Amino acid sequence: MYVALILILVAVGSVVFHIFSPWWWTEIASNWGYIDTTVTITFWITGTVFVAIVFFMAYCVYKFRYRENRRAHYQPENKKLEIWLTVLTAIGVFGMLAPGLFVWQQYVTVPDNASEIEVLGQQWQWSFRYAGEDGKLGTTSPKYVDDDNLFGLNPDDPNGQDDILVDADTLHLPMGQPVKFLLRSHDVLHNFFIPQFRAKMDLVPGMITYFWVEPIRTGEFEILCAELCGTGHHEMRGDVIVESQADFNEWIAEQSTFKQVMEEARLKQENQIKVASDNKPATLEEK
Repeated sequence: MYVALILILVAVGSVVFHIFSPWWWTEIASNWGYIDTTVTITFWITGTVFVAIVFFMAYCVYKFRYRENRRAHYQPENKKLEIWLTVLTAIGVFGMLAPGLFVWQQYVTVPDNASEIEVLGQQWQWSFRYAGEDGKLGTTSPKYVDDDNLFGLNPDDPNGQDDILVDADTLHLPMGQPVKFLLRSHDVLHNFFIPQFRAKMDLVPGMITYFWVEPIRTGEFEILCAELCGTGHHEMRGDVIVESQADFNEWIAEQSTFKQVMEEARLKQENQIKVASDNKPATLEEK
């Protein structure tokens, strides 16, 4: 009897704690409220099954408790019960999978007016690349990657000369504008995750993965790496600043283009060669 009551209290207490829990989602900051709805549907289905199973266990504990002279009844199969369990299980699984497939189809179907931003992950930092005035990102290749060309842009591609390079952990986005994130990794598996956007995706070495998002309110939000990527995984963080279009335009105008970065690298290299030449010890003939 006491065991049955404890089981019922566990089921009821779990539901009550879930409903009134102080730990819940942060306020959403993007268009992906569909994901919250999908998770809520999953909670309802799994919660209902959990309560039903625990209540059934409590019923069995009480109904079939020990009594003297009671004999067990052996029933090897029950086709009617098996049919009901199969049908209800199929309905439950469909109810959890169908909304997710619907949302996933939207998640990877990018609007035609979405701008593109490349997200580059490496141990253990984020970097970002925006399209320049031409609205097109330049092509890249691993063979071009070096200390000066972190993204590996093709120096002969005219579309990449005006690309905006942000070698920092802060991502700026204009509010109300759809954005397609192109995700790349230089080393190991990472995961680009913005909790307030309800959006995340793996960065797979050798591949370009993507998803899109539309910020719906201004603010500053945190970027996390949601995939264990080495000893510095906990430090792989960043910030997303969602701002008005005017503020975004002002910020983007202050950033360096690929052409400017490469020109600065060339001048720096020439200066280093000149300094090294000036500091070279004089030969006997020069003396």
